[in-house]
Amino acid sequence: MQKYNNVFILDHPLIRHKLAIIRDKNTDTKQFREIIKELATLMAYESFKDVPTQEIEVETPLEITKQTVVKENSIAIVPILRAGLGMVDGILALFPAAKVGHIGLYRDEETLEPHEYYCKLPSNIEDKVVMVVDPMLATGGSAVDAISMLKKRGCKRIKLMSIIAAPVGVEKVAKAHPDVEIFVSTLDRCLNDKGYILPGLGDAGDRIFGTK
Repeated sequence: MQKYNNVFILDHPLIRHKLAIIRDKNTDTKQFREIIKELATLMAYESFKDVPTQEIEVETPLEITKQTVVKENSIAIVPILRAGLGMVDGILALFPAAKVGHIGLYRDEETLEPHEYYCKLPSNIEDKVVMVVDPMLATGGSAVDAISMLKKRGCKRIKLMSIIAAPVGVEKVAKAHPDVEIFVSTLDRCLNDKGYILPGLGDAGDRIFGTK
């Protein structure tokens, strides 16, 4: 795959360790859900290193000092339904005041193309740093469309976070939206004929919600 300046692989030992657990077909729903949340927290720590900040005055027991804090109302999280919901709480653990929107896209089983069925976003989202989340970046179609929907609504600072990605998906998003930073924990080998990532972890939504 061609190298892109907007693609970042967060290859930390803790992330690799947790990734091994969720790949295992014997990992149950409870543990799978917990690890997805933990991975989102670990990845968010690095993905938001340029989060908007502001300086405030804090009075310690000894004196008044200036400190840097995360700027209020500066972050929005937008999961792509339904699997993206599994990552939201992990990011909220770091940014509990972040606003949360939702984008619903379903994939045509024959063409693998995404179709929109739901979009509900926080007010003034165009003024926030928006993190789009989806555990699996496979064909890239849903991510490209979700980002395009946000741009149409005036969003200028958009990031994408996926736990596992296929090269074709990363390439599609990177080409379509070169201004969007893409954060993944690993690049897997390829897609199979049904659009699933190999080696992957199966259907993330089914494993998060226990529907299979």
